[in-house]
Order: sequence, then C-alpha cells, then structure tokens
Amino acid sequence: MKSVRITGGKSLKGEVIPQGAKNEALQVLSAVLLTDDKVTINNIPDIIDVNKLIEILKNLGVTCSNLKNGSYEFSAKTVNLDYLKSDEFTTYAKSLRGSIMLVGPLLARYKAASIPRPGGDKIGRRRLDTHFVNLEKLGAKLDYDSKNRIYNVKTNGLIGVDLLLDEASVTGTANLIMASVLAKGDTRIYNAACEPYIQQLCSMLIKMGANIQGIGSNLLTISGVEKLNGATHTILPDMIEIGSWIGLAAMTKSEIRIKNVSWENLGQIPNTFRKLGIKILKEGDDMIIPSHNDGYEISNYIDGSILTISDAPWPGFSPDLISIILVVATQARGSILVHQKMFESRLFFVDKLIDMGAKIILSDPHRASVIGLDFKSELKATVMSSPDIRAGIALLIAALSANGTSVIQNVEQIDRGYENIVMRLNQLGAEIERI
Repeated sequence: MKSVRITGGKSLKGEVIPQGAKNEALQVLSAVLLTDDKVTINNIPDIIDVNKLIEILKNLGVTCSNLKNGSYEFSAKTVNLDYLKSDEFTTYAKSLRGSIMLVGPLLARYKAASIPRPGGDKIGRRRLDTHFVNLEKLGAKLDYDSKNRIYNVKTNGLIGVDLLLDEASVTGTANLIMASVLAKGDTRIYNAACEPYIQQLCSMLIKMGANIQGIGSNLLTISGVEKLNGATHTILPDMIEIGSWIGLAAMTKSEIRIKNVSWENLGQIPNTFRKLGIKILKEGDDMIIPSHNDGYEISNYIDGSILTISDAPWPGFSPDLISIILVVATQARGSILVHQKMFESRLFFVDKLIDMGAKIILSDPHRASVIGLDFKSELKATVMSSPDIRAGIALLIAALSANGTSVIQNVEQIDRGYENIVMRLNQLGAEIERI
C-alpha cells in the first residue's frame, strides 16, 4: 500500500491545466470497438483507471499507438473474444468499474460479451440492472453466473425498441447508446443521462456515422446504421478535477488560475461553490480562485434557513463533488447540511475529518451537518487511509490545510482519478512526498 506524507498549512499559488475527463475517457475508449477503422482520441488522462482500460483493449487485440502526450490512435480491426474468458481479463475488469461499458459495443459488433461484476469505489451498492434489463429488451440474452459473478450476454442481432430507464444511469446510458447505434431500426432511450460526457460520446459517434437525435436531453432517438467509420475526438477537461481545485484553493487560502475549464460544460459547479462564499472569477475560458485570506461565508436560503447542498443527476450537482463540498465547509463561516442522495456509503469518510477536529454530525449514511470553524481552529494533522477516489482527494485537501504533517495511505485510490497529483501540487508550492 503506497502512501503520501503532506506538510500542511502552506498557501499555494500558480496555474493548473485540468486533465482530460476520466468519466468521458472510459466511455469514448470503449466506443473504439464499434469500428475497424482508426479512431484518434486526444486529451486522454494518464490515470490508473484509464490506463487499465487501454490495457484491456490492447489485450483484446485493439492496436494502440501513442501519438503524443494524451493522444492515441486505436484500431479494432481484429478482436479476440476468447480473452474475455481469461483470468487476466477477469482480474483487470473486476478492479475497474468502467469496464462495464465494453459490453454495449462488443454486443453490438460481435454479438457476444462477458464481464465480471466490476469493482471501483467502495461507496455502496451500484447495481447493473439498468444495463442488462434494457440490453435484453434490445434482443440480448443474459446468462448470469452467480457463483463467479460473471455476466454473459449474446444476441442474434439487436433490434431497436423504446426503453424507459428506471434510473438516469450515466454508464447505463452510455452502454445502451453504443449497443443501439448498430442495432436494426430505431431505439428511443427515455430518462437517459444527459451529462456533457454523454453528449461528447454522442458527438463522437455521430462523427463515426451514427444517427442520434436529442443530444443534451433525457430523450435520445437512435437510428441504427450498418457500419461506423473512424473519427478524431478530443476529451473535455475534467469537471470533477476543476471542482477539486476550487475546494483546494479555498481551504488553503491559495490563489490559483485553472486554465481552459470549458465554462459551458460546468453546469451547477461554480454557483454551488459560490453558495459557500467562495469567489470564482471568469477570465476568458480560465477560472481564477483568489486567495481567501478573510475566509468564506456560507449563504442561507432567502427565508434564513440553513443551506442544504445535495447531489442529483445532471444538470444537478455532481455526486463526485459532494466530498469536496463537505471538507470545504469545515472551515467556512456558518453551517450547512450535506445530503448525499445517490450512493449509500460515500459519507463514511467523515470520521477521519472529525478526528482532525472538524465539527460534523453524521445523521445517517446520506446526511451530514457541518458547522464551519472559520479558520479559528485549524484542522489537526493525522494518519488516515483513502477509501475511494473522491474521499481521497477531499482528505488530501484537508491535510494540505492542516498544520503539521499528515500521512494518507492507500493513495492509489487518488491516483485512479487524478493525474500526477503530487507533482502538480508541489509545483504550486505544496510539500508532499510519496513514501
């Protein structure tokens, strides 16, 4: 288990360029399986989860050429489906939640796919029914091996149909889009996720020759085509990383410029942080977080009642930033209720913040009340372990704001989602070392 040692209490300064979006990368990389033509993808983040998926694609027989930093060319001219039955694939896929999105394109093009129950963050149950129930409606036959927890699907040919999703699952929507683009006839997906990254996937598929209507809404209409072509696609900046930089700047009283943030794709993120009293300035496509030397104050509702920040499917506030909001609130002026609706165990890391001196009451697995310290009492350095990607970066922010030396164990969880995070923070003036 790898760890980092953080000497906190330092104010940082400088500019950062956000990495390519992790969640988009996992979708568009899976889509290269839909054609035997060459597909070029730019701005791919160099992080553990994405690199694992690229390794799976290579082992499936996809040729992969590194053109330059973050740009790759893929060709899925020949795919070895026998690899799906190997122990190596099972091991890789189990450790990567995003591996589930290989099912749609494999089923569409090769009429068969297998996937073990994927792993990923330990944030509660993350069922896959939305994927497989609707793939069955498209004409797939599911054989679930309950002993080994492996999903096997095959089809004689997918046929378009009207689908009403029971939840606006991002990965489920991506899988069904990729399955439908080569299906016979029209598919309508209602209650589809409509995140910018889903819009990006649709945009890439249209460049490849797909026929998709309703992009950006929760009703997608897909007319199947016989064949897809190659294309070139550029991944958006990672909105979750941008939100993490905002929280880091506020907690450490740092002045940070975040370059090329793609403002039009940030949704509720800037205004949600502004509700905590954080100043966010726009300069072209850059975002500037000035130094909050006088702290920041949480807004109340118009009637004076306590502010509640909760997550919701897009265009609601992303659940991946709830951990950041919670840690930033620990040093605000005022109080806030954080309501994590979408996952069962995402708030279970708050005991570590309480150990550091934060005033938090965990009401239940979904709700936490935070009373801000207004920097009148500094968080205390400690030793802790990262349970998942987003809680890990929240704990790293807490450690950077605390006086003294903290250690975060299991730092691989942070590396799964944040590219060269230690090096980039040190370039801003942080003092972090891997141990």
